[in-house]
Amino acid sequence: MKACYDDEQLKALIKDPKTRTRGFEMMVGQYSEKLYWQVRRIVLTHEDSNDILQNALLKAWTSIDSFHGDSKIITWLTRIAINEALDFIRRQKSRPAVSADDIDTGIANQLMADDYFDGSQAEAQLQEAIASLPDVQRTVFLLRYYDDMKYSDISKTLGTSEGALKASYHIAVKKITEFFKRFD
Repeated sequence: MKACYDDEQLKALIKDPKTRTRGFEMMVGQYSEKLYWQVRRIVLTHEDSNDILQNALLKAWTSIDSFHGDSKIITWLTRIAINEALDFIRRQKSRPAVSADDIDTGIANQLMADDYFDGSQAEAQLQEAIASLPDVQRTVFLLRYYDDMKYSDISKTLGTSEGALKASYHIAVKKITEFFKRFD
């Protein structure tokens, strides 16, 4: 079992130039799995998730001096990782489609063919419904539904008001419900 360090211990290590590297390594060890799954739920594939997580951690390392400790470390890291994932999605959308076959193959089918996906057809369809949401709604839904984050924490992570987040979540749930009505 991994050792767990509290935020204050990690912040102290990161602030001190002599212990910064060790503190960062401890932070990565403690939070990388959680960050991986947050990214994975956004981009869906294992390979892309790993790449995005590495980019996010590199960005965190290079901007560690800008972390003032006003928020929790996981909030800061989550913001970086989610922004990296959303940037990746935006870049993917702006690329021309590779082939007509890729367009015809839905996310559910792609997930079912993925060696790293171990869910059911219903889970794959849920992921397809989530992927069809606009970025903000998708992110709020994922953080609330899968990570059970409080709106106040999501607000700090995304820099958005709690009221707007609640509205986004409600709309996302409504759209997902409509998506599944197609299969009735």
